[in-house]
Amino acid sequence: MNAPTAAHHLTPALQLRPVPAEFLAALQTRFGAQCSVAQVVREQHGRDESIFEVPPPAAVVFAENTQDVADAVKLCAQHQVPVIPFGVGSSLEGHLLAVQGGISLDVSRMNRVLAINAEDLTVTVQPGVTRKQLNEAVKDQGLFFPIDPGADASLGGMTATRASGTNAVRYGTMRENVLALEVVTAAGEVIRTGTRAKKSSAGYDLTRLMVGSEGTLGVITEISLKLYPLPEAISAAICSFPTIEAAVRTVIQIIQLGVPIARCELIDAGTVRVVNAHSKLGLREEHMLLMEFHGSPAGVKEQAETVQEIATDFGGNAFEWATTPEERTRLWTARHNAYFAAIQSKPGCRAVSTDTCVPISKLADCLLDSVAEADASGLPYFLVGHVGDGNFHFGYLIDPAKPEEHRVAEALNHQLVARALRLQGTCTGEHGVGLHKMDFLRTEAGDGAVAMMRAIKQALDPDNILNPGKIFAL
Repeated sequence: MNAPTAAHHLTPALQLRPVPAEFLAALQTRFGAQCSVAQVVREQHGRDESIFEVPPPAAVVFAENTQDVADAVKLCAQHQVPVIPFGVGSSLEGHLLAVQGGISLDVSRMNRVLAINAEDLTVTVQPGVTRKQLNEAVKDQGLFFPIDPGADASLGGMTATRASGTNAVRYGTMRENVLALEVVTAAGEVIRTGTRAKKSSAGYDLTRLMVGSEGTLGVITEISLKLYPLPEAISAAICSFPTIEAAVRTVIQIIQLGVPIARCELIDAGTVRVVNAHSKLGLREEHMLLMEFHGSPAGVKEQAETVQEIATDFGGNAFEWATTPEERTRLWTARHNAYFAAIQSKPGCRAVSTDTCVPISKLADCLLDSVAEADASGLPYFLVGHVGDGNFHFGYLIDPAKPEEHRVAEALNHQLVARALRLQGTCTGEHGVGLHKMDFLRTEAGDGAVAMMRAIKQALDPDNILNPGKIFAL
């Protein structure tokens, strides 16, 4: 396998393509007020939560329906101008940045829940619907959609990056929960993949191909998803530990014993400290597991008692239980606010995020060595993780004006990814490749597999207009 290259730069290599004046004129003729070339709008669509600094797109088109998307892509195809789908801008790996110029195609106005099929436990939505919006729409039916990446991301973006999050240990990722798609191809053709049936053996699995393609193979305009009955009982708990190792060993034991835990999150002591300051909470400033249990009242009680017994064996203490929605919300505030709390703890900083995932039996080996390296570097960081499925995140906090801090962060990231790959893990458990993990993908998958991905991309997008410069270089 190929070794990862040296540190990335805040400004990645750019290959800006010309955007013809006649193209912009045709775009504005077709879309009128739905097309903006205003600097502030372009800049808003030219950045995400990644560390990269890239010039904004030449224009922003606000699509309101599938025909708008198809027409925008057709115009881009005619003039060979890149087109980059945009949801809410919460990606962490530079997915939506215009590294080859072009336009941003904002689908946030395509935010209708099209059909709730409660009897089949399915729902069909437009890509601009956010996860919170969807759950608000289906809760009266006694249903919910469990994928929770933390941010109130759009379902189109979550599908495109194969997102997962806090509930993945029990409910899986977007890969397991997307049934069917409507997609606009690079030629502007509208196609459908999959059905609302629970399974199919009909031809190539184009739905799975599009899920996780990061906007490089098509623009998603409609999504059919699985829903789940709201659990009869939900209980959440936090438990403090004297060491990170004790917390991780507890998680490994919980999973290996088959306890059907719904959420199992790690927050290290330093991150608890900044969350307390940010959210005015009074959590014990020790390494913490935040857990949630779903099921019948008796089942939840049994799960919780089993977990408490395991945690106690590893030195866990200060259990705090929450059964009302308000109490659970207070506890989960710590996890959901961790990123922004850490960013605000070092004014003006940016976060270099990591996203490794390893087999659960290797979690302690990977995580503890990585913590030791981060501590030795002297760089401030936060650490959180969906440790129930072996996925964890460091956020190394750097001053973007100090290149030496960025070099240290990238070196730590490279060491972490190399360790995860040695343990048969992955460089990205849920964020996707985007710009930041392109070298790591080659190392993980090998040249042959990346060549196959390139062949698929070239077959479906021969002019390379769909979010070019992401996942791999052509």
